[in-house]
Amino acid sequence: MRHGKYPFIIGFLAVPVALYGIFVVAAYIQTFQLAFTSWSGLGPIKYVGFDNFERLFGDDLFWRSVWHNLYLLILLPIITIAIALFFAFLLNVGRDHKRGVWGSKFYRVIFFFPQLMALAIVAVIFGRVFASDKSGMINGLFPESWSPWLFLADERWALTCILAVAVWQAVGFYVVLFSAGMGSIDAEIYEAAALDGATRVTLFFKITLPLLWNTLQVAWVYLGIAAFDCFALINIMSVDRGGPDGATSVLAMMIYRNAFEYSQAGYASALGVALFFLTLTFAALTLRVTRREAH
Repeated sequence: MRHGKYPFIIGFLAVPVALYGIFVVAAYIQTFQLAFTSWSGLGPIKYVGFDNFERLFGDDLFWRSVWHNLYLLILLPIITIAIALFFAFLLNVGRDHKRGVWGSKFYRVIFFFPQLMALAIVAVIFGRVFASDKSGMINGLFPESWSPWLFLADERWALTCILAVAVWQAVGFYVVLFSAGMGSIDAEIYEAAALDGATRVTLFFKITLPLLWNTLQVAWVYLGIAAFDCFALINIMSVDRGGPDGATSVLAMMIYRNAFEYSQAGYASALGVALFFLTLTFAALTLRVTRREAH
């Protein structure tokens, strides 16, 4: 039986590893290769060395897009985790420190519902909610004498509106995730703390947060990766795909536009390489911090 173990494992993994190598690893290698070319997506490939990266570092829109990604990277995890923790704590600890509020299972389903909707559908719906004329849901609530708020057409608020939608769409999943983590905490711990006079605030910060720390770290990584994307929301909701005047542009949006609208596949590949290293740096720093805290 032992002699047949390794051939079985190799046979089981051969196809998935081959598919991963062809469709993921090979694609990464090709992207790095194209980053050093002026290829338009059609025709012959001409190598231009580091010209794309020199152009990239001198591109003001690139730096604005990086800043927008960092803005989302900071605020999306913080706001989403804070809201999800608050609701998960209410649903699981409740008034008697032993169980959640009445109907907590039903509320979990309600919170999770946005996860069942395709992100494109969410973007279309909220595009109408934030519409800058009276046909928008929010502007439609105001009297006719009031001037409509521009929302997505206002450079100051467009990215914030998209951030709000990203939080709304993501928070339900993390309410369920944190609820599962809190459900695994022994109720006797809460009961003992309650007998010692601990308030709900004390229970949250002294018991719940420390015991959920590993789950929080996982949530931070996933939300950080989502913050580097946000392509679907920005592509559908924003004015002129990243506007107005680049106010909502992110790296994923720049890659798409350069590759498919401007026929600059080489430059788009250079942007993809930059996004790759930014994501890799974020993941490495997160793992580093996690490793330090584990020790």
